[in-house]
Amino acid sequence: MSQVPKSVQNLIEAFERLPGIGPKTAQRLTFYLLHAPKEEAEALASAAIEMREKTLLCKICFNIGEKDPCAICEDSSRDQSIITIVEDPLDVLAVEKARYKGLYHVLHGVIAPLENIGPDEIHIKELLPRLRDGVVKEIILATNPTMEGEATAMYIQRIISPLGIKITRIARGLPVGSDLEYADESTLSRALEGRKEY
Repeated sequence: MSQVPKSVQNLIEAFERLPGIGPKTAQRLTFYLLHAPKEEAEALASAAIEMREKTLLCKICFNIGEKDPCAICEDSSRDQSIITIVEDPLDVLAVEKARYKGLYHVLHGVIAPLENIGPDEIHIKELLPRLRDGVVKEIILATNPTMEGEATAMYIQRIISPLGIKITRIARGLPVGSDLEYADESTLSRALEGRKEY
């Protein structure tokens, strides 16, 4: 790409550093902005800068917000007796779509020994003080069904069990609208294990 102006190449490279953006997508986004109205490019740049300046981590749940505590932790109408543990803030958005009305604890990762990420590198120890006043009656483990997500859920279950709090795990199995013939062995096995009375 030696014929491309340096400023264009810089933006392509900046987009490529974003997760899920490969070289072709980075080029498409850059050339879209090159031909878009100047106001659109300025609005994108301004929104990115504003997001970096105005967002912070809630010191209670570690979700992102514009104030501390975040809007979810501050909402007294939410069920204070249930905390759902998720891997990252995107998971909060997903669970919120299901009309969940409890609280959250965001780990910002999972235990991954191969990547040198242990329990101290994610926000597990910060959960324990939230459980000491007796208000929380249930912890929902909503880490992803990956090897690391399962290991993290098992670790959390092990450290919370002595506190006598009910610990549940989100159900795993076949998504609604899918066909059995396309399900992999692991998904089908979990769906059978998690069956309920009809």
